[in-house]
Amino acid sequence: MNLSFKKYKLFVPEYANVDYELASGIIVENGIQRRSFGVSALAVHGLITAVNDKALGSIINNIDLIVPDGQPVRWALNGFYKLGMKDRVYGPELTLHVLRKANHRELSVYLFGSTETTLKKFQEFINKKFPKVRICGVHVDRFREATDEEDFLDVQKINQSGANIVLVGRGCPRQEFWVANHKGKVNAAMMAVGAAFDFHAGILKQAPPWMQNNGLEWLFRLSQEPRRLFKRYFITNSTFIFLFLKYRLILRRPY
Repeated sequence: MNLSFKKYKLFVPEYANVDYELASGIIVENGIQRRSFGVSALAVHGLITAVNDKALGSIINNIDLIVPDGQPVRWALNGFYKLGMKDRVYGPELTLHVLRKANHRELSVYLFGSTETTLKKFQEFINKKFPKVRICGVHVDRFREATDEEDFLDVQKINQSGANIVLVGRGCPRQEFWVANHKGKVNAAMMAVGAAFDFHAGILKQAPPWMQNNGLEWLFRLSQEPRRLFKRYFITNSTFIFLFLKYRLILRRPY
């Protein structure tokens, strides 16, 4: 299988033109080699955060593989670059593809971030669905940034665990900062997949396929967590539409 891919810049992040099979193959191959490799499934919220947050925008492309998590991102990439991408690469679904391949290769996976309850249920899900995957470590999120000493010990613990893949569920943009800042430190493929932890742990429900396919997953999630997500979706969705029209109709370029 050819594991090469091309990147295409959209406003700030450089997205990879990949599908689930190629993306999961790239991740697992880097994991097998224990190569320090960063991955992010970046939807509209993460994209707009990278545009507005200079700190994130300056390091986001340190992440090796940024996949178009949201349908609007895929539509925009197809519109600007005529890529003909048939589907987005949704973080929770990509996680399943990676775990399936990891199960076949009997790889070690480390879970980093989220709450103790979510991690316990997510670990149970993996053990049941992918019994040949070895959970080699679990790290409950501190919900703050680690001190230098804590971070050193975190990295040491991950590397000593023999992890091939580190699934990072700290929420956007904290998980993107973590992955980008740990390139060259953590000897594994690091995947920022956020809500995949809660979905596969059974904490949150996923939107019906028809809503996902039509770019309406945000509406479903808003109905579940209106107080937390209203401001996020109102601002980020409006900003995305504005930027897309600006770059498409006025500047006639993607960045």
